[in-house]
Amino acid sequence: MERRKVIGIGLGAGLAALPAWWALRQVAQEAGGDWHTDTAPLEQAFPLLGPLTDAKWVSSRDNDRGLPSPELVISGFARLAAGKLAELTAAHAFVAEGPADDFSSWFEKALRGEGPQDPDWVRSHELDRVGSGHSTHLWFDRRSDTVRFRALNPYG
Repeated sequence: MERRKVIGIGLGAGLAALPAWWALRQVAQEAGGDWHTDTAPLEQAFPLLGPLTDAKWVSSRDNDRGLPSPELVISGFARLAAGKLAELTAAHAFVAEGPADDFSSWFEKALRGEGPQDPDWVRSHELDRVGSGHSTHLWFDRRSDTVRFRALNPYG
């Protein structure tokens, strides 16, 4: 009988903490926005882009939906350092081509309406990476030195 009482108290305390944890997580997300602004993970994922000056990006592992997935997708915008886009366009072939969609995945909804105004997108298929289990797609706005990216398993 004593053991049931202890288990019941522990379970009750755990269930009481769940709404508090969820509420704190919601407040933290609202306070910090629905996207990440740190550039270090992007610089690690896309070393060819060099140091980045700012970013807005999301991850498929944000906003826990209760559906675990071994795949990671990151998507967003980052600003290149001055002169970096000129360096890239001098070294690689680029074509005028914009993204096919406007952030259509569930986790990307926070990015809709973000990014440069009236972008002049260009893309180099040489810079995109597609391989076994991973892919990276990059679009560059010539007017703002912004890169829009979408990468599946960018670290592996």
